[in-house]
Amino acid sequence: MEPLPVVWFIAIAVLWIGYLLLEGFDLGVGMHMVFSTRSERDRRVMLNTIGPVWDGNEVWLITAGAAMFAAFPAWYAALFSTLYVPLTITLVGLIVRAVGIEYRGKIHTERWRTVWTWMIGLGSLIAAFCIGAALALTSTGLPIDANGDRVGGPFVWLTLPAVLGGLAVVGFALVHGATFLGLKADGPVRDRAGRFAARWAPVCLAPAAVWAIWVQLEHGGSVVAWVLIALAVVAVAVGWFAARARREGIAFTGYAGFGLFGAAAIFTGMFPLVLPSTVDAAFDLTVWNAANGPYTLGVMTVVAGLSLPVILLYQAWSYWIFRKRVTPGMIPEVHIVLPAVLRAR
Repeated sequence: MEPLPVVWFIAIAVLWIGYLLLEGFDLGVGMHMVFSTRSERDRRVMLNTIGPVWDGNEVWLITAGAAMFAAFPAWYAALFSTLYVPLTITLVGLIVRAVGIEYRGKIHTERWRTVWTWMIGLGSLIAAFCIGAALALTSTGLPIDANGDRVGGPFVWLTLPAVLGGLAVVGFALVHGATFLGLKADGPVRDRAGRFAARWAPVCLAPAAVWAIWVQLEHGGSVVAWVLIALAVVAVAVGWFAARARREGIAFTGYAGFGLFGAAAIFTGMFPLVLPSTVDAAFDLTVWNAANGPYTLGVMTVVAGLSLPVILLYQAWSYWIFRKRVTPGMIPEVHIVLPAVLRAR
């Protein structure tokens, strides 16, 4: 039994968990910009909390997809072709969100800012929901045949597990984003985020808990998976009590721990499957039959071992540099820069 497929399954799980934890609060902040406040200054505070890091966090998504393509081409092909529609919608949501973040402050009109605020919020919501749906389906199953081809129409993926996974990631992003704002912002944004994290966390995180338990019951979860679920329960309890006490650092750590242990429990519970088939269990894709050859996995392991520590150190350094809170007083008044021809007049 080759160990490298298992190593790369763990590596891909780590990449997806890293994406959910890092991009999760970005997506949550984007959604909070729509409904948490109508104050332009507060929205600019929110945007500035994620401004230095949001694009770096998205790299985890690209890396997770690329690792699946290289290490488990059969998994990648079956999953991405079957989920072509939701993944295309995800891409549109991410593009709209990125354009909104970059363009929102380019023109000083209420209509312009409102449109791009909604684009940021809706793009974040769409991306979170579709990514959650995709991850839920790879853990619970899709209708694929012996060749890994989809059986059914283009919307055959739209099932209860897909909706559950989508709601799970949206809910986690909202709570994770709220605790991030409580940790990184000050003033009214900090107060509202703290109240949201304390009041709405049980409702928002319930779908994620159901998803994690569903995977264990469907695949006969191991002892390790159930231990991880127990750790997730402890973490969310710590986060909730800390949020009620306005201990932002502990609340953020607790809810992040819930995401970490919960996602780890899902990947552990589905192992060695990478994509179950709902048509016939004989068509299941596993760590063994979906993996690339030993030589390719060996080269990938060497490259990842050399480059990954550098990337992690650089990203940790960027978070350290921008570690301070964003306060309303840091947000300058809006100013319009006129072209030189107009200034001369």
